[in-house]
Amino acid sequence: MTAALVTVVTGAASGIGRATAAHLASRGDHVVLTDLPSDALETAARECRSISVGADVTDEADAENIAVAAIQAYGRIDALVHCAGIEEAFVDADEMPLDVFERTMAVNVTGSFLVARSVGRRMIEQSSGSIVLLGSILSQVGYGRNAAYTTSKGAVLQLGRALAVDWAKHGVRVNVVGPGPVSTPMSQSSIDDPVRGVWLRERIPLGRPATVQDVASVCAFLTSDASAYMTGAYVPVDGGWLAL
Repeated sequence: MTAALVTVVTGAASGIGRATAAHLASRGDHVVLTDLPSDALETAARECRSISVGADVTDEADAENIAVAAIQAYGRIDALVHCAGIEEAFVDADEMPLDVFERTMAVNVTGSFLVARSVGRRMIEQSSGSIVLLGSILSQVGYGRNAAYTTSKGAVLQLGRALAVDWAKHGVRVNVVGPGPVSTPMSQSSIDDPVRGVWLRERIPLGRPATVQDVASVCAFLTSDASAYMTGAYVPVDGGWLAL
């Protein structure tokens, strides 16, 4: 009988992270859910019958504590799905405040690096593991009035590729998922907007935004043995957006 995987999911209090944690728990994984401390995180952990770790991914000590908690609870870490991220000001680049740009980079890029490094060190000791970072279609294409987020997601893709090359010799795989528009609390205002929402649906060949489950199922695939020969890959989940 195959042992249950131990999987860390960041950004697990809502959106893609919460859906991914629930999907993996239903698969039988031991899931360690982490996000900023909140009642929503604790509720998600209870729903998954799993443990939670309150943490700020931009804090080096907190990132280390995530891995420590997983090892203390289960003795190993088989997979990481790093969903923590932010998207804030929609303004032209010349109007973007520096603090917004720096915070976006800190959460989306530095946070990805710190958590992946902390978990990756344990996977290197085991000589196995799978890491999935959440990029975006904006890892590949530019987008107006969104310089901070677009820049950060381009960096996440390159970070994933760099880690994949560094850690392949240790049996650790790293891949990047690139969602298009997804129905989440972070993006719902755009999707519900009577003008922007119509444009988004017309722009997507499949005619709708992704659900969180659409993305969670791809993350689950990339943490499974079914993707054992995939590393350094960028996997769009975009309804055909990048095909146009």
